[in-house]
Amino acid sequence: MDEMRAALWRAVRQWDGFLALGFGSGLAPKAPGTFGTLAAIPLGVLLSLAPLTIHLLLLAAAFLLGVLVCDRVGKRLGVSDHGAMVWDEFVGYWVAIAMLPAQWPWFLAAFVVFRFFDILKPWPIRPVEKAFGGGFGVMLDDVVAGLLTLLILWPLSHWLPG
Repeated sequence: MDEMRAALWRAVRQWDGFLALGFGSGLAPKAPGTFGTLAAIPLGVLLSLAPLTIHLLLLAAAFLLGVLVCDRVGKRLGVSDHGAMVWDEFVGYWVAIAMLPAQWPWFLAAFVVFRFFDILKPWPIRPVEKAFGGGFGVMLDDVVAGLLTLLILWPLSHWLPG
């Protein structure tokens, strides 16, 4: 096992690493962001059943916690935005579904659109990613991807039949 892989396995055994690495989903050898987003869906389903105010409060708490844990773990790894740190995908996905109907087609659509934005990073995502460092920067670009996803899907959820 190479040095970075060993560091990731050490990180996931600590509380902040366990969160930053998405409960271990970020350890996937390929496409960790996609696996992190998939791991976010079950909690997202539960979160979407809460009233919007609670959903938003929990999102804010998850974002702030993400800033802390991603900053700490990134410093320990020596890579500020290591691909295995996927808590940002969790929060970004939860932003994406915040106002969508709690139905599987919308959870799936949010997954696809969010991954599109998170992978390609069109404007304004890439400039946001480059403008901020540390845990805040790690978290913010995925929140922007989640907001763009929501801006596309929320109107559609009102136009398309339930």
